[in-house]
Amino acid sequence: MHLKKITSNVWHTEHHFSTGGIPVATRMTVVRLKNGGLWLHSPIPIHGELEQELLQLGHVQFVVAPNKGHRLFFADCAARFPQAQVLMAPGTSSKPAQNSDWLELNEHTPAPWRPELEMHVFQGIPDLNESVWLHLPSKTLVLTDLCQCWRGSMPLRAKLFAWATGVKEQFAVPRTVQFMLKDRRAAQASVQHILQWDFTRVIFAHNSILETDAHAAVTRALTALVRD
Repeated sequence: MHLKKITSNVWHTEHHFSTGGIPVATRMTVVRLKNGGLWLHSPIPIHGELEQELLQLGHVQFVVAPNKGHRLFFADCAARFPQAQVLMAPGTSSKPAQNSDWLELNEHTPAPWRPELEMHVFQGIPDLNESVWLHLPSKTLVLTDLCQCWRGSMPLRAKLFAWATGVKEQFAVPRTVQFMLKDRRAAQASVQHILQWDFTRVIFAHNSILETDAHAAVTRALTALVRD
């Protein structure tokens, strides 16, 4: 089985590859909505067995490119599930003229994923433009690159990268993201918005999943990012 269950109606699977000479793993998160639709966050390559596992869970309704960096595989995923609505972080890609179901995420985007999912586009980091999601039934916050924590054994280059970016064995906003911060006040407003949400778990697009003291950890990491 490719899909691993995290909690009720939430699964994940990972894809291992190399970028810039650094071996990494990227995670796709899958949420099944009450109508049987599947929400795919940060798609990975989807082939025979994984596709069958998804179709056994439900029909793919949403495909999410959550930030500017996580767009490598989403177009292929959208082509594989042409009935799905593609949701893109601002500035991710131009919408194909022939496909009106490709939507750029912002605070005014129609939200057919409600009331089960909430979404906020994190402001003040335009080179990332990460959409942050909350699955309300499971109190699960879904992040991509905004916060990370790399734990466990990993290749030396990955370990050095995690150490250099400040996320080796600790929950933090990576230094690579900190350097992208352009508008502290806008980011502070986004931090305030996210910390009002009720969540007890954080799923990242890389490495670990945080199941303990999740809200406190996010509070510390994001508060440090926007501190004057």
